[in-house]
Amino acid sequence: MRLIKFIKANDWMVFFGLTISLTLHSARANEADYPSKPISIIVAYAPGGQGDAFARIISDRLGQIYKQSVVVDNRPGVSGVVGTRLAAKAKNDGYTLFLGQTGEIVVNRVMMKDMGFDPVKDFIPVVLIGNAPLVLLVSSDSPLTSVNELVELAKSKPGRLSFGSVGAGTPGHLAATALSLGIKSEMVHVPYKGVGPLMADLMSQRLDFFFSSASAAMPQVKGGKLKALAVSTPHRMNSLPQLPTLAETVFPGFNYSLWGGLFAPSGTPKNVIQSLNKEINQILALPEIKAQMDRDSLAVPSNTPQEFTNYIATESVKFEKLVTDAKLKLDN
Repeated sequence: MRLIKFIKANDWMVFFGLTISLTLHSARANEADYPSKPISIIVAYAPGGQGDAFARIISDRLGQIYKQSVVVDNRPGVSGVVGTRLAAKAKNDGYTLFLGQTGEIVVNRVMMKDMGFDPVKDFIPVVLIGNAPLVLLVSSDSPLTSVNELVELAKSKPGRLSFGSVGAGTPGHLAATALSLGIKSEMVHVPYKGVGPLMADLMSQRLDFFFSSASAAMPQVKGGKLKALAVSTPHRMNSLPQLPTLAETVFPGFNYSLWGGLFAPSGTPKNVIQSLNKEINQILALPEIKAQMDRDSLAVPSNTPQEFTNYIATESVKFEKLVTDAKLKLDN
């Protein structure tokens, strides 16, 4: 079993190498001619989430660089499967790209029996754009004032506390599941189709808590509609330095985040991949973009397609263990 898991977690590196070799035999676009028409970036969730934010950080400036429109195409549904499937089946000419995140790239393939595609075989990692901490939120009217109080309540009343997510297998779901396993207390998962209705129920206390992306959390926290109790990464957020981490309070070693990066369908010419990687790394290094990313604790180092592939393989090990330990399944 250990050998099987090792091979599975490293599928990304094996298949990425094979895919790059195959692209040498595919029809190549001349880099000077790419792009010669608009580019679409598919996001597998509705507007307002972190994946949408990652795509829009790069889309306008990439369009300016390429002198072509770069359109964000939101295709939500089934924990990201609808949009991911559409992107996986797209023509591999560099004009349909995919903003992939933790859930749809790493987790769904473990939780689902048959998605109609394989993110390992059907995509090439282009560049990691950002890595977002998750913020544990409760209603501003909630009597809970700290994550310690939330944990104490969960332990005293197993099965009472409810948490929301934008779908099974998404980072918010998995972070709450990891917390539930870690404190050995059952909690109720309530999935939603989008962040908007989830936030409405959280504000009205129909939900007890939610692990939100920073981009969706900050406006509500600053507006006084929600309270932030803790952050999911080992380091505190730059924009909320007073907010403690779960690792330093109730759960040593707790580290779950929401990363997002650009992917292209397998067989996309190598020179197109290299062009996208170079331009997006340069966009992320722009002072105003870097300041924005640092403020929200999203920034990641400049990275190559191979480095992004290696990062995905490492994340796969962590999330495959969590899915197995929690016995999570999602039949599509």
